[in-house]
Amino acid sequence: MKLTKRKKIGFTLLFIGVLIISLALSQYYKPHIDVYNANPDIITNATDLLYEFENDEEVANKKFLDKIIQVNGQISKVEASENNDIILTLKNQKDGLGTVICNLSTKENKKLINLKEGQIVSVKGICTGYLMDVILVRCNVVNN
Repeated sequence: MKLTKRKKIGFTLLFIGVLIISLALSQYYKPHIDVYNANPDIITNATDLLYEFENDEEVANKKFLDKIIQVNGQISKVEASENNDIILTLKNQKDGLGTVICNLSTKENKKLINLKEGQIVSVKGICTGYLMDVILVRCNVVNN
């Protein structure tokens, strides 16, 4: 059986399409990491975390991005977002402008009562990147 050039291209495109769809579905159905019960990959403080991103963002991305990080720091702000999620902001103890923004998981809403500005806390979450501030998502307060 001889395949024409069009059929070869068609089979190749079909194979690539099936491969892309299967990769997309495997990522879509990939389970979320249970940050609450997971051990942190890295333990640091807010000032050092910010310094590493400010000093060399590319190296810091390789080190911290998509990892569970436990950050110790002083709360500079506690607020609710538009969809009632709690956001903790940990201040930079040095002269830098950046902060660490921690988006708390909904399980943590009851702990909001105990959190106050100026308090030292330890927060664990997944680092999603840096844009003047380091962003941690699905966070939980480890101690308060």
